[in-house]
Amino acid sequence: MTAHVPIRSSETTFGGRQPHAVQKALGMLEAVAQLGPGTTAKEIATFAGVPPATAYRMLNLLVADGYLVRVPDLSGFALGRRTAELAQAAAESTPSESLHDVMEDLRGCTRFGLHVASFAGSRLRFVDQDPDHEIVAITTLSKSLHANAIGKLMLAHVPGAAPDAEFRRLTEFTMCERESLARELREIVSSGYAKECQETRLGRAALAVPIRDSSSFVVGGLYLHGSAAKVQPDPDLVRFLVDGSARLTGLL
Repeated sequence: MTAHVPIRSSETTFGGRQPHAVQKALGMLEAVAQLGPGTTAKEIATFAGVPPATAYRMLNLLVADGYLVRVPDLSGFALGRRTAELAQAAAESTPSESLHDVMEDLRGCTRFGLHVASFAGSRLRFVDQDPDHEIVAITTLSKSLHANAIGKLMLAHVPGAAPDAEFRRLTEFTMCERESLARELREIVSSGYAKECQETRLGRAALAVPIRDSSSFVVGGLYLHGSAAKVQPDPDLVRFLVDGSARLTGLL
């Protein structure tokens, strides 16, 4: 009979000395899932609210256990084999939903307009529009990517996307400085969402979060808009969008 050998705490991935280690690890995995392949350790630490020193140590453990992998140029991280296996198992055990079904459910949970945009071919195109909340001047969004949440989201995540050379000022609030836009795009990648407030149309504000394919690449966005007085990037509203976009993974 083989004797049972207790595992020493130093041999476990997350020991009892760190009661919140599991939560931190899950938060870091969520950061990579939301921000996409190539996410840096600094971005992961910021997104998950983990001190840099702790993040570096836990990232090494997650890589060693196969939950994360380093991208080829070693500049960042991507989801690993074991995380993909967990996601696949969850998908196989959950009845499949269509994009339309998910959107109908999400729209029943908010009073704001909710739309889905595709970034295929580095072009902004709405593929599922809210029938009860029309986007006024919808063509302006694709022509002035620098001035709206969904456009800035695409600029932040799609390498082939580029803002209009003219940087047209649509309202007094429109951002027309390239350096300021570059800073905002970096913040979008770090925070996981984009925002606008009266930049395209007076009185309108909006939020947008990325929609990913099964390989975690950003292929579109979930776009919420409404009154500038009511649409604010508060944690509950952002979480609603992030959770909604997770349900749309692989459906766009």
